[in-house]
Amino acid sequence: MIGYRGSGKTTIGRRLADKLWQKFFDTDEAIVAKAGKSIAEIFEQDGEAAFREIEAEVIKEASALVDHVIAIGGGALGRAENPNALKGAGHKLIYLKCEAKTLHARICADPRTAATRPNLTSLGGGVAEISKLLTEREPIYREAMHAELEVTNLTPDEAVVHIVRLL
Repeated sequence: MIGYRGSGKTTIGRRLADKLWQKFFDTDEAIVAKAGKSIAEIFEQDGEAAFREIEAEVIKEASALVDHVIAIGGGALGRAENPNALKGAGHKLIYLKCEAKTLHARICADPRTAATRPNLTSLGGGVAEISKLLTEREPIYREAMHAELEVTNLTPDEAVVHIVRLL
């Protein structure tokens, strides 16, 4: 699963893994476990470059997994080595596309956001930041993806049904 934060990569990914009788692996969770601190703390204390290094290591490890549904952090595909490792290992990348306003509402509804997710630009994490980053990231997502699913108006269970058909 690839896409912007709040698109449902973890929620949908867990349900898809259950449906396919596979294990689920979330690269953000693995990064937190490896670093021993939240992503927000990594950004604050060590900087984005350090976070991206850990992320690349975790994605390399994830690419070796078989029979897993993998959720990839929203900015991870910015380093060409990351999608190349996943695709090279035969993983299918499904882009969960979602509108900026819906992403913002979902992110704001998650009580863990403030403690775990840093703002990514000086725009402060709102719809303007999401729109800016989507404009930058969508071409990268589309270049890497095998399929795209518009999830703005889908429930997680509906998304799973569509993804199973895409696979």
